[in-house]
Amino acid sequence: MSSLLVDNIGELVTNVPAAGGDGPLGLRRGVALLVEAGRVVWIGPARYAPAADRRIDAEGGAVLPGFVDSHAHLVFAGDRAAEFAARMAGEPYTGGGIRTTVGATRAASDDDLRDTVHRLRDEAMRQGTTTMEIKSGYGLTVADEARSLRIAAEVTAETTFLGAHVVPAEYAGRPDDYVGLVCGPMLTAAAPYARWVDVFCERGAFDADHTRAILTVGQAAGLGLRLHANQLGPGPGVRLGVELGAASVDHCTHLSDADVDALAGSATTTDPTVATLLPGAEFSTRSPYPDARRLLDAGVTVALATDCNPGSSYTSSMPFCVTLAVREMRMTPAEAVWAATAGGAQALRRTDVGVLRPGVRADLMILDAPSHLHLAYRPGVPLVRQVLHNGVPQCRL
Repeated sequence: MSSLLVDNIGELVTNVPAAGGDGPLGLRRGVALLVEAGRVVWIGPARYAPAADRRIDAEGGAVLPGFVDSHAHLVFAGDRAAEFAARMAGEPYTGGGIRTTVGATRAASDDDLRDTVHRLRDEAMRQGTTTMEIKSGYGLTVADEARSLRIAAEVTAETTFLGAHVVPAEYAGRPDDYVGLVCGPMLTAAAPYARWVDVFCERGAFDADHTRAILTVGQAAGLGLRLHANQLGPGPGVRLGVELGAASVDHCTHLSDADVDALAGSATTTDPTVATLLPGAEFSTRSPYPDARRLLDAGVTVALATDCNPGSSYTSSMPFCVTLAVREMRMTPAEAVWAATAGGAQALRRTDVGVLRPGVRADLMILDAPSHLHLAYRPGVPLVRQVLHNGVPQCRL
């Protein structure tokens, strides 16, 4: 069995404070890390490192768990650059541009969609993202939603059925009929390729009753629950997600005290509902940022994700989201890094990624910097020097 030793590490972020590391990130120094069969098998003082078949010299750089991006929309065609330019000129974001992408996606070939998914997944990997959730939601027909998930499943196990993204034009004025399609034939066709079900619970999309119906049917089909909630304004989505035991409620921009209390109460349970914040969307739409400090101070479990999509957040960069979280959402660098790694893993209810300890998947990144602090301290700089995914070094960056 081939083994790989990573040594000369300046700082190791483990996200396991109980294992002797410092602070919430479980920081360790003077250590090395051994990988076998795609797993971390040993972490300890570098002077006691076992012999290995291969070695990677971290050159004094920080080593972190790979980013876990728990919210992305990669299966689409076309772009909406003109819409972005209009927003920068003062037009408000309403979510209406989703239908533009739906039209382009329906017209695209499987190979066109596949090329986009692989291009963006590779782009994210080069920036340290080793686990990525991918949603459907730009097909909105039975066949197009199923093929979107089938293509997404080629690059990730974390696939999410988002047939309830918006009501498509052919069902205008008939939302009940469309929800019936989503809960029936569309779910049946999509479920074999999906791990999760999601709903855009928002004005102009789906109300609380429709959201509850879709999530309940999806859960009965064996899918885990996720939810877009409280992005464009106050609403019932966050509390509904907590009530139904969703793994994550995402956006969380406009929260009442009752919303925060519900999330904080969930954080004390075995399977908390994570508040996943998507600062790339606020950046790209010039909207108010979520108040991460309020959530963290209340004890809520917080994750960060890119929301990579062609309309409201066309970025695959988790380092960029870390920077925004620190600068605009009042998170400390340590809180932002934890949210982008261990927090994302909790949002996907995964224990094998987002941390570095013996037994977990060997997904990690090596920075061209001595500390995790540099991810926010040096915004826009490509600091990820090398990535290991399942213990396999990706091309050196």
